Amino acid sequence: MAREREPVGAVLFAYNGSRLAIAAIAKAGRQLPAGRDALVLTVWRTFAVGFSPEPAVQFDAACADEVGQAAEQTAAHGAALAQAAEFRAQPLAVRGTPVGKAVIDTANDHDASLIVLGSHRRAGLRGRLAGSVAAGVRFGYSRAHRVSHAP
Repeated sequence: MAREREPVGAVLFAYNGSRLAIAAIAKAGRQLPAGRDALVLTVWRTFAVGFSPEPAVQFDAACADEVGQAAEQTAAHGAALAQAAEFRAQPLAVRGTPVGKAVIDTANDHDASLIVLGSHRRAGLRGRLAGSVAAGVRFGYSRAHRVSHAP
């Protein structure tokens, strides 16, 4: 007797425009079934904006409207990468801090079944500080998550 499958929620990509976030989308595209729904999230804040904008994008880091627009463009770029990796992806930019909490809150709000993010392999205190988003998601999210590490 065939077991009925429960519906699978969307994949949430925590996308900050870094090479690690780009690699995480590509890796997930190789590992997950094609056609899966995805939400590509860029979390932002003013001043230390929390993401790497597209090279041609210039904005005032103190101006919330400009940072928000740059974050939306960054999320849209990530969604295009996810679509190229055969996900049905939508971009989303959210203002929030700490970033890990904003990722978890967004995943919960959208009933995501999996969070994917890129992270450095750092050890010691530096790793705890620099890897705080990955650690925050790893220890704060009760559903599945996939941390893609730097090669």
